[in-house]
Amino acid sequence: MAHTLALFFAAGGCAALLAASGGSDAAGRRWVVAAVGILAVTVGAAVFRWGVSQPRVVLGGLVTLGCILISTIVWVSPDSATAVACASISTFVGVMACFFADRRIAVAHVATAVGSTASALLLRGDTPVATAGALAVVVVTLASVTRTLVIRASDAGADALTGLANRRGFDEALDEHTRRAGVVLSAALLDLDHFKRINDTSGHEAGDRLLRRVADSWRGSLPAGALLARHGGDEFALVLPGMSGPEALEEVRRLCRLVPDVSVSVGVAERWAGDSSAQLMRRADLALYRVKADGRGAAALHTEAARNDA
Repeated sequence: MAHTLALFFAAGGCAALLAASGGSDAAGRRWVVAAVGILAVTVGAAVFRWGVSQPRVVLGGLVTLGCILISTIVWVSPDSATAVACASISTFVGVMACFFADRRIAVAHVATAVGSTASALLLRGDTPVATAGALAVVVVTLASVTRTLVIRASDAGADALTGLANRRGFDEALDEHTRRAGVVLSAALLDLDHFKRINDTSGHEAGDRLLRRVADSWRGSLPAGALLARHGGDEFALVLPGMSGPEALEEVRRLCRLVPDVSVSVGVAERWAGDSSAQLMRRADLALYRVKADGRGAAALHTEAARNDA
């Protein structure tokens, strides 16, 4: 999200600079547009450098800042043609909001972008109402199409049986977390013991019911920010941002107690400095392997003492 937002700020700033480079210069307004464009490019560079480590609420605030900057350059543009050109930058806000935010926040951002930009155009007095309306239709249409594509893409990252994230969705989320330097992060692999025996003796429908029951039990009890996924077959994966290894170990033990009639083997690993998402999950898998080798039905943390095994 941060890098996309940075790109849109930089692109919007460059578009404003290009729009300000031609046409008349009534009351020196062209230079004001250029100054706002430079500010947008600067914000884009800062977001690219530091935005990845910022929470989504901060990035959401920057989307609102983008609306303010767009409305400002529309208002101060020296002529109607430049104002309309700068107003078209609001399409970036619509696409950004509908791609990354949930539905309510996306609607709020799109409404803010359309309302503020159209108001700035109409208050100028030199832009026809039809032009402002046409621009609003374009922004809303692009935002709606983007939202539809996002929903279809998110379905590709979901497991059809349990409704959890699938392996693809989990890997994408974990990659996003591991790109944030200095953030405490742990991950776990949870394997249902003797699941094949259930399928063989009671049928696949019984196995599917068990998977859905376990998923429902765990999904409703996850800590804030955690993501649970069906990693494949009878294996679940859990990412726990903000938790150290020992904290994550206690958390998965709590989750396992929610399904006392199901034996679960769990491997947990805390992210070490320089770990990629693949290295983190490999160490969780090593911890899981040791639990299975010791008789199953327990949870173990891959510790510093086992570093040479990774």
